[in-house]
Amino acid sequence: MFSSFAIAVLVFIAALIFMGVKMVPQGFAYTVERFGKYVYTLQPGLGLLVPVIYQVGRKVNMMEQVLDILPQQVITADNANVSIDGVVFYQVFDPAKASYEVAHLQNAILNLTMTNLRSVCGSMELDHLLSKRDEIGARVLTIVDEATNAWGVKVLRVEIKDIEPPAELVRAMNLQMTAERQKRAQITEAQGKKEAQILEAEGAKTAAFLRSEAREREALAEAKATKMVSDAVAQGDVQALNYFVAQKYVEALGKFADSDQQKTIFMPMDTSGLMGSIGSINELWKAMKDK
Repeated sequence: MFSSFAIAVLVFIAALIFMGVKMVPQGFAYTVERFGKYVYTLQPGLGLLVPVIYQVGRKVNMMEQVLDILPQQVITADNANVSIDGVVFYQVFDPAKASYEVAHLQNAILNLTMTNLRSVCGSMELDHLLSKRDEIGARVLTIVDEATNAWGVKVLRVEIKDIEPPAELVRAMNLQMTAERQKRAQITEAQGKKEAQILEAEGAKTAAFLRSEAREREALAEAKATKMVSDAVAQGDVQALNYFVAQKYVEALGKFADSDQQKTIFMPMDTSGLMGSIGSINELWKAMKDK
């Protein structure tokens, strides 16, 4: 009987020791309570407790965690009804506060985030809301992180996943975008036509200027030649007069040859005058070179 009692005592002592040894896994922390009151926190590793008097209160996850914000309806500042959802990343830095300062920690963080998300989005117009997701997340993060600090929680990020306007509003936006694209295309086409017309006008202006300049040079040359012939005739040089007459004669023949309505040219029987004029031109040319 004594041996049975000793065995029972040993078993009881072993059970007490087993109850007092706690293995805390990495990434967790256990709060320790004495008769229901928080005393201290066990960190990852092997921990010893006095059985019956001390016991584990809460097992707190110290790793970064994520909460899904379910889609919810938000009315913007310009009365557009949109659906918005997102995610919240948070991490517990004080196990005691996270355990005893708030009940249902995750539900509290989620509701706080959803409330402030609606508040922030409701203060923006739709165009601003659709283009400023990072700004929305940053504003909600600042508010929620400050509020959850008393709970021993650090809110790390608030990310907006999707913003979905009503279907009729999406159709209207698509029509507006199509109209803007067509408007830009028409403006581009009009600008291209305008530039082409400007270039064409500038080319025509340049060509007209060059033709005018050529005619001016030709007129100056002819005037100079006429003056030379006049001076030569005044000095009694008949060869100069023959040159002038021969030049006009040759030009007239050239015009006859180029005419579309005159394909047959009748030359005079006596071409000695023309040949003599050409000879006079040659002699006049030599005389000018000698001068």
